[in-house]
Amino acid sequence: MTIFCSHCHRPLQAEMSCLPKRGAQVPSASKPFRSTKSASKARRDQINVELQALRSLLPISAREKERLSYLHTMALVCLQLRGAQLFPPAESAPAGPAPAAELLSLLPGFLLVCSASGKLVYISENVAQVLGLSVVELLAQGDTVFDLLDERMHHDVRKKLLLARETPGNEVTFVSEMRTSKAFRLQHGGNRAVAVRGRFMAQRWPGPAAASSAAFLALCTPLARLPADGDSGSRDDVFQSTHLLDMTFADITESVTYHLGYHREELIGQSWYNLLHPEDADLAAAQHRAMVLGAGDGAETAVLRVLRRDWTWAWLRVSARRAGGGHAITCTSHCLREEEAAYLRARQHRPAPRPVAPP
Repeated sequence: MTIFCSHCHRPLQAEMSCLPKRGAQVPSASKPFRSTKSASKARRDQINVELQALRSLLPISAREKERLSYLHTMALVCLQLRGAQLFPPAESAPAGPAPAAELLSLLPGFLLVCSASGKLVYISENVAQVLGLSVVELLAQGDTVFDLLDERMHHDVRKKLLLARETPGNEVTFVSEMRTSKAFRLQHGGNRAVAVRGRFMAQRWPGPAAASSAAFLALCTPLARLPADGDSGSRDDVFQSTHLLDMTFADITESVTYHLGYHREELIGQSWYNLLHPEDADLAAAQHRAMVLGAGDGAETAVLRVLRRDWTWAWLRVSARRAGGGHAITCTSHCLREEEAAYLRARQHRPAPRPVAPP
């Protein structure tokens, strides 16, 4: 009598290889076969193929694509997907070339677009000129606008973005330190202070998610540093003045008319204190004393309010130093926006971190 195998229905004497060997692992629902090395390699190869396909679709140069890691590739892909969700190609303006580097270089800062939840959607390429980091390098650190900002500003920025989202079209402004490259921090002693001015733009495309798909469009402008001596003529937001030791105006550049409204002749012979806001007089006096009594020609800097000719207040960051062999004081005044002045004042009064005692 011939016995047939229950697996292959062949005579048992003719074929025994179909039966599991003694000690071999039998697959079951609770204990399946483990993956083999060849299967893992096949999966890795398939993932690599998919990543290469995604990388080829990115709107960047071939040279940049070759330098992308897997993490950078996925970060850029997510950025493009969020952009496609907020700005569907079928509903957006006709496709055209991206803003040229020449046009972006004319901006005082870089462009930033994020979703209502803070997820980054677009960053212009000229961000490298401001922060020293490319778009890819920024995305490697995080994919939200909060990943770019100083942690101490997260709470305030969230409140401002929430308020701006409730009233689309109204501008919101905040100043925060943004992450920079290591080379930038070594050169300038820290991260970069950037003023962010933008608004939420409600989308007009039909669909159930149209009400919540609002995009925050902003221009991020770095807080300019005071120019070096002799460079003020190349800056539109700076004017210089020369004073006697009691801060009486001895001379001032003609550009003061543009910033404060006064003619040069109106100020010469007047005291600097006549223009100061009453609440800032003590701060200016402290700067004045430090300048007169201090040794050397080091500059003293203060953020002050001065009276314009139209009876409004202008914020200035004033850097004063001794000149003329110590018989005169020169001031370089840099005009500030209100949010910039608030940030700089808060930074001046920020307590220094306490040193940690060794164990």
